[in-house]
Amino acid sequence: MFHSATLKLTGWYLLILMVISIVFSFTIYGETTGEIQTRLTEFQNHVEQPGFAPPTGDSNPRLFSAFRNQQREAAGHSILLTLVYVNLLILCGGGVLSYLLARRTLGQIEQAHDAQSRFTSDASHELRTPLAAMRAELEVALRDPRLTKDDMKELLESNLEEVDKLTVLSKTLLQLSKLDHANLELEPVNMGDLAHEVVQRYDKNAKRVKLTVPKEPIIVKANSASLEELLTILVDNALKYSPADSQIKAVLSRQGRQARFEIINKGEGIPSDKLPHIFDRFYRVNDSRADGGSGLGLALAREIVSIHRGELSVSSTPGGHTSFQFLLPLHRKSQA
Repeated sequence: MFHSATLKLTGWYLLILMVISIVFSFTIYGETTGEIQTRLTEFQNHVEQPGFAPPTGDSNPRLFSAFRNQQREAAGHSILLTLVYVNLLILCGGGVLSYLLARRTLGQIEQAHDAQSRFTSDASHELRTPLAAMRAELEVALRDPRLTKDDMKELLESNLEEVDKLTVLSKTLLQLSKLDHANLELEPVNMGDLAHEVVQRYDKNAKRVKLTVPKEPIIVKANSASLEELLTILVDNALKYSPADSQIKAVLSRQGRQARFEIINKGEGIPSDKLPHIFDRFYRVNDSRADGGSGLGLALAREIVSIHRGELSVSSTPGGHTSFQFLLPLHRKSQA
C-alpha cells in the first residue's frame, strides 16, 4: 500500500516539477529569441544607415536580412537544445529526489501505521486470552453434572481474577491512548511527598522499600496523577520481580537542573539482549503470563516521562541488581 502511494506521490512531485520547468523553459526561450531578434534588427538598421561602409564593401540589405535570420535561427536552435538537455537533467534528477522526498514524507506515516497495527494485534491477543480461558472454564463447568458448590466457587474466583486482569488491561490501554494525544495540566509537585505516599501504599511498615529523600524539597513541574502513576509502576515492578525477603532501594536526588529518581531491586535480572525492548508495548522478558503482567506498565512509564520531557533508563545484570531511573526537569523556582 505504501509502496504504491510512494510511487503516486513521486509522480505528482515530478509532474509539478516538470510543469514548472517546461513553463520556465518556454519563457526563457521566448525572451531570449526575442532579445536576439531585437539586437540583430538594431544591428541591421545601423548597418543600413547612409555613410556606413562594411568591411567587405557589400551593403546589400538582402544579405544583411539573410544573415540576421540565419543567426537568429542558429541562436534559437542552440538555446532550444540547451533547454532540452536541462529539462532531461531535471527529469532524471527530479525523479530521484521526488522519490526520496516521497519516501521521507510517507516513512514516518508507515512506521506509525505499522506500530498501530502491531498494537491493535497485540491488544486483541491480550484481550482474547483471558476471555478464552473464562469461556473454556465455563464450558467445562456446564458439561459437568457432578459440579459441587465448592467447584462453582473456585470457578467464579478464577473468572473474577481474569475479569480483574481485563479491567487493569483496559485501564492501561485507555491511559496509553490518552497519553498519545495528551495535553496534561502541569503544576508544581513535591516529588518527595509523592514518593513517600506511593511507597507507603505498597510497604506500610517500610520493611521492603527503603526510600531516601533529601531534606530540601525537590519540586518538579508535572501532572501529579501521571507522576504518581509513574512511581507506582516502578515500585510495583521492583516488588514483583524481586525475592520477598530482599530490600529495595529507592533514592530521590537533585542532578543539576533535574530531579533524579532511582529504584534498585535484586532478582533474576534482565538479559542484555532484551534490555532494548523492555519499554515496548506488550513485551515480556520471559514471554509468560504467570506474573499477571500485561507488558504495558513500562511502556506507560516511558510515555509519561516522555510527555514531561524527561529521560527513563534501565540497567541490569543477570542474577544481580536491576535499576530503573528517570530524570525530570525541576520547576524553575527550584532551579533558582
